[in-house]
Amino acid sequence: MEVELLAATPEAEKLLEGAGRTCYMSQERISGGSASKFIRMLISRGHLSVLEHAYATFRISGISRAATHQLVRHRLCSFSQKSQRYVKEHDAAFVVPPSIKADREAMRVFERSVADSKDTYNRLIDLGIPKEDARFVLPNAASSEIVMSANFRELRHIILTRGSKHAQWEVRDLAVRMLELMKKEAPNVFFDLEVTEEHAVERRRAGES
Repeated sequence: MEVELLAATPEAEKLLEGAGRTCYMSQERISGGSASKFIRMLISRGHLSVLEHAYATFRISGISRAATHQLVRHRLCSFSQKSQRYVKEHDAAFVVPPSIKADREAMRVFERSVADSKDTYNRLIDLGIPKEDARFVLPNAASSEIVMSANFRELRHIILTRGSKHAQWEVRDLAVRMLELMKKEAPNVFFDLEVTEEHAVERRRAGES
């Protein structure tokens, strides 16, 4: 899987501070380093609506359709995904779960199944079946590409929900990678979200360093 940050609101943290201070009419307190403390205060108090003024857009490739089916449930985001209806999948790639990859016999079963599905797809295409119908034989393992845009508040929600140790392994990996990118882009907005040793995401409790 590859995760690329395509775009983000310019000077997002300055924007968020300006928007948030409107609530308190404290714009005169804006200074060169005031955004950091102010944004962290908003987050600690649960005043997260201010974070909706900033956005980020990601390109995610090499992700299975099983994972994108989970991702697109987040209705506050915008998505543009590779279409199996219009794009020919004659040479489709597939994502292999680690549990299958680690078991030699399971891997043989998996490879045979996806090879059969690809062969069936190509035979249907050769028979003149439209791509939109031939795709019905392709499994959730089929690799896809998707562009996702979301505001910072929704990104925090997605990263916490999909980065949980209880989440599915692939979408959890995506959440971790998104967090790593956003910590560089807007460190004060994501300061309290941490990647654990188990490669999951947790929110740091108040008072933790």
